Amino acid sequence: MKKLNELQIGCIGCGMMGGALMEGIARKFVPGNIFVTDADISKAEAFASRVGVHALASNKDVVLKADVLFLAVKPMYVKSVLSEIRGALKENTLLISMAAGVTLDTLKSALGDEGAKIHIVRIMPNLPATVGEAMIGISPAENVLSEEADCAKSLLEATGKAEIVSEKLMDGVTAVSGSGPAYAFLFIEALADAAVRFGIPRKQAYIYAAQTLRGAATMALEDGRSISELKDAVCSPAGTTIEGVIALEKNGFRNAVIEAATAAFEKSVELGKK
Repeated sequence: MKKLNELQIGCIGCGMMGGALMEGIARKFVPGNIFVTDADISKAEAFASRVGVHALASNKDVVLKADVLFLAVKPMYVKSVLSEIRGALKENTLLISMAAGVTLDTLKSALGDEGAKIHIVRIMPNLPATVGEAMIGISPAENVLSEEADCAKSLLEATGKAEIVSEKLMDGVTAVSGSGPAYAFLFIEALADAAVRFGIPRKQAYIYAAQTLRGAATMALEDGRSISELKDAVCSPAGTTIEGVIALEKNGFRNAVIEAATAAFEKSVELGKK
């Protein structure tokens, strides 16, 4: 493959996630090598103007430019878009799909006879990509070369962390990191509500709650101690924190989180069957 700074990168779709990934890649690599389009061309043009990339009029125009093509459309539109562009795809194009629940086999099938030749990577990004703190799962098809998988990983790491996983784990990735920010936002909101209850102004309450989770997450990734050890480090004997932890356990906090992720997992599996 070409060097990362020489790759022509295309993206079909300039929504929240496609836009976040392209903006991150543009910051780290060469914006002039990125080509985007959208069903609403004015949206693509506005994005291109803001980020310094190129907006093109059609999906096929982007395909013809791209060495690496990101497919950033909703799952319901994947098959129709792939049907439209399959005649324009080059065999050496690396196709990266971020459609939740859409399997590699489904992507190959939608490409018809070309499906077996095109090298496809399935990814699951998440919303924190918009602030450079994504957690992205990457599942390459069997015919994807190791250097192509490394290329996809390097591009995606421009927006946060990325890990290669077996496709059979992607529904779990979707349930945990794909949907996980929503669970975290609910926890932040609940913690902030508690702060307001105690007299802390709403604006400050959100700062206290969000920064607390941010700090805890950073420690979890960087401290080196296990999660249990970190929790125990906060829970002083006969102190305030252990009382809070006991209250969480009494009210089924862990079970609620596991059940939420399980519901998201089952929905991802269901989407993959369509």
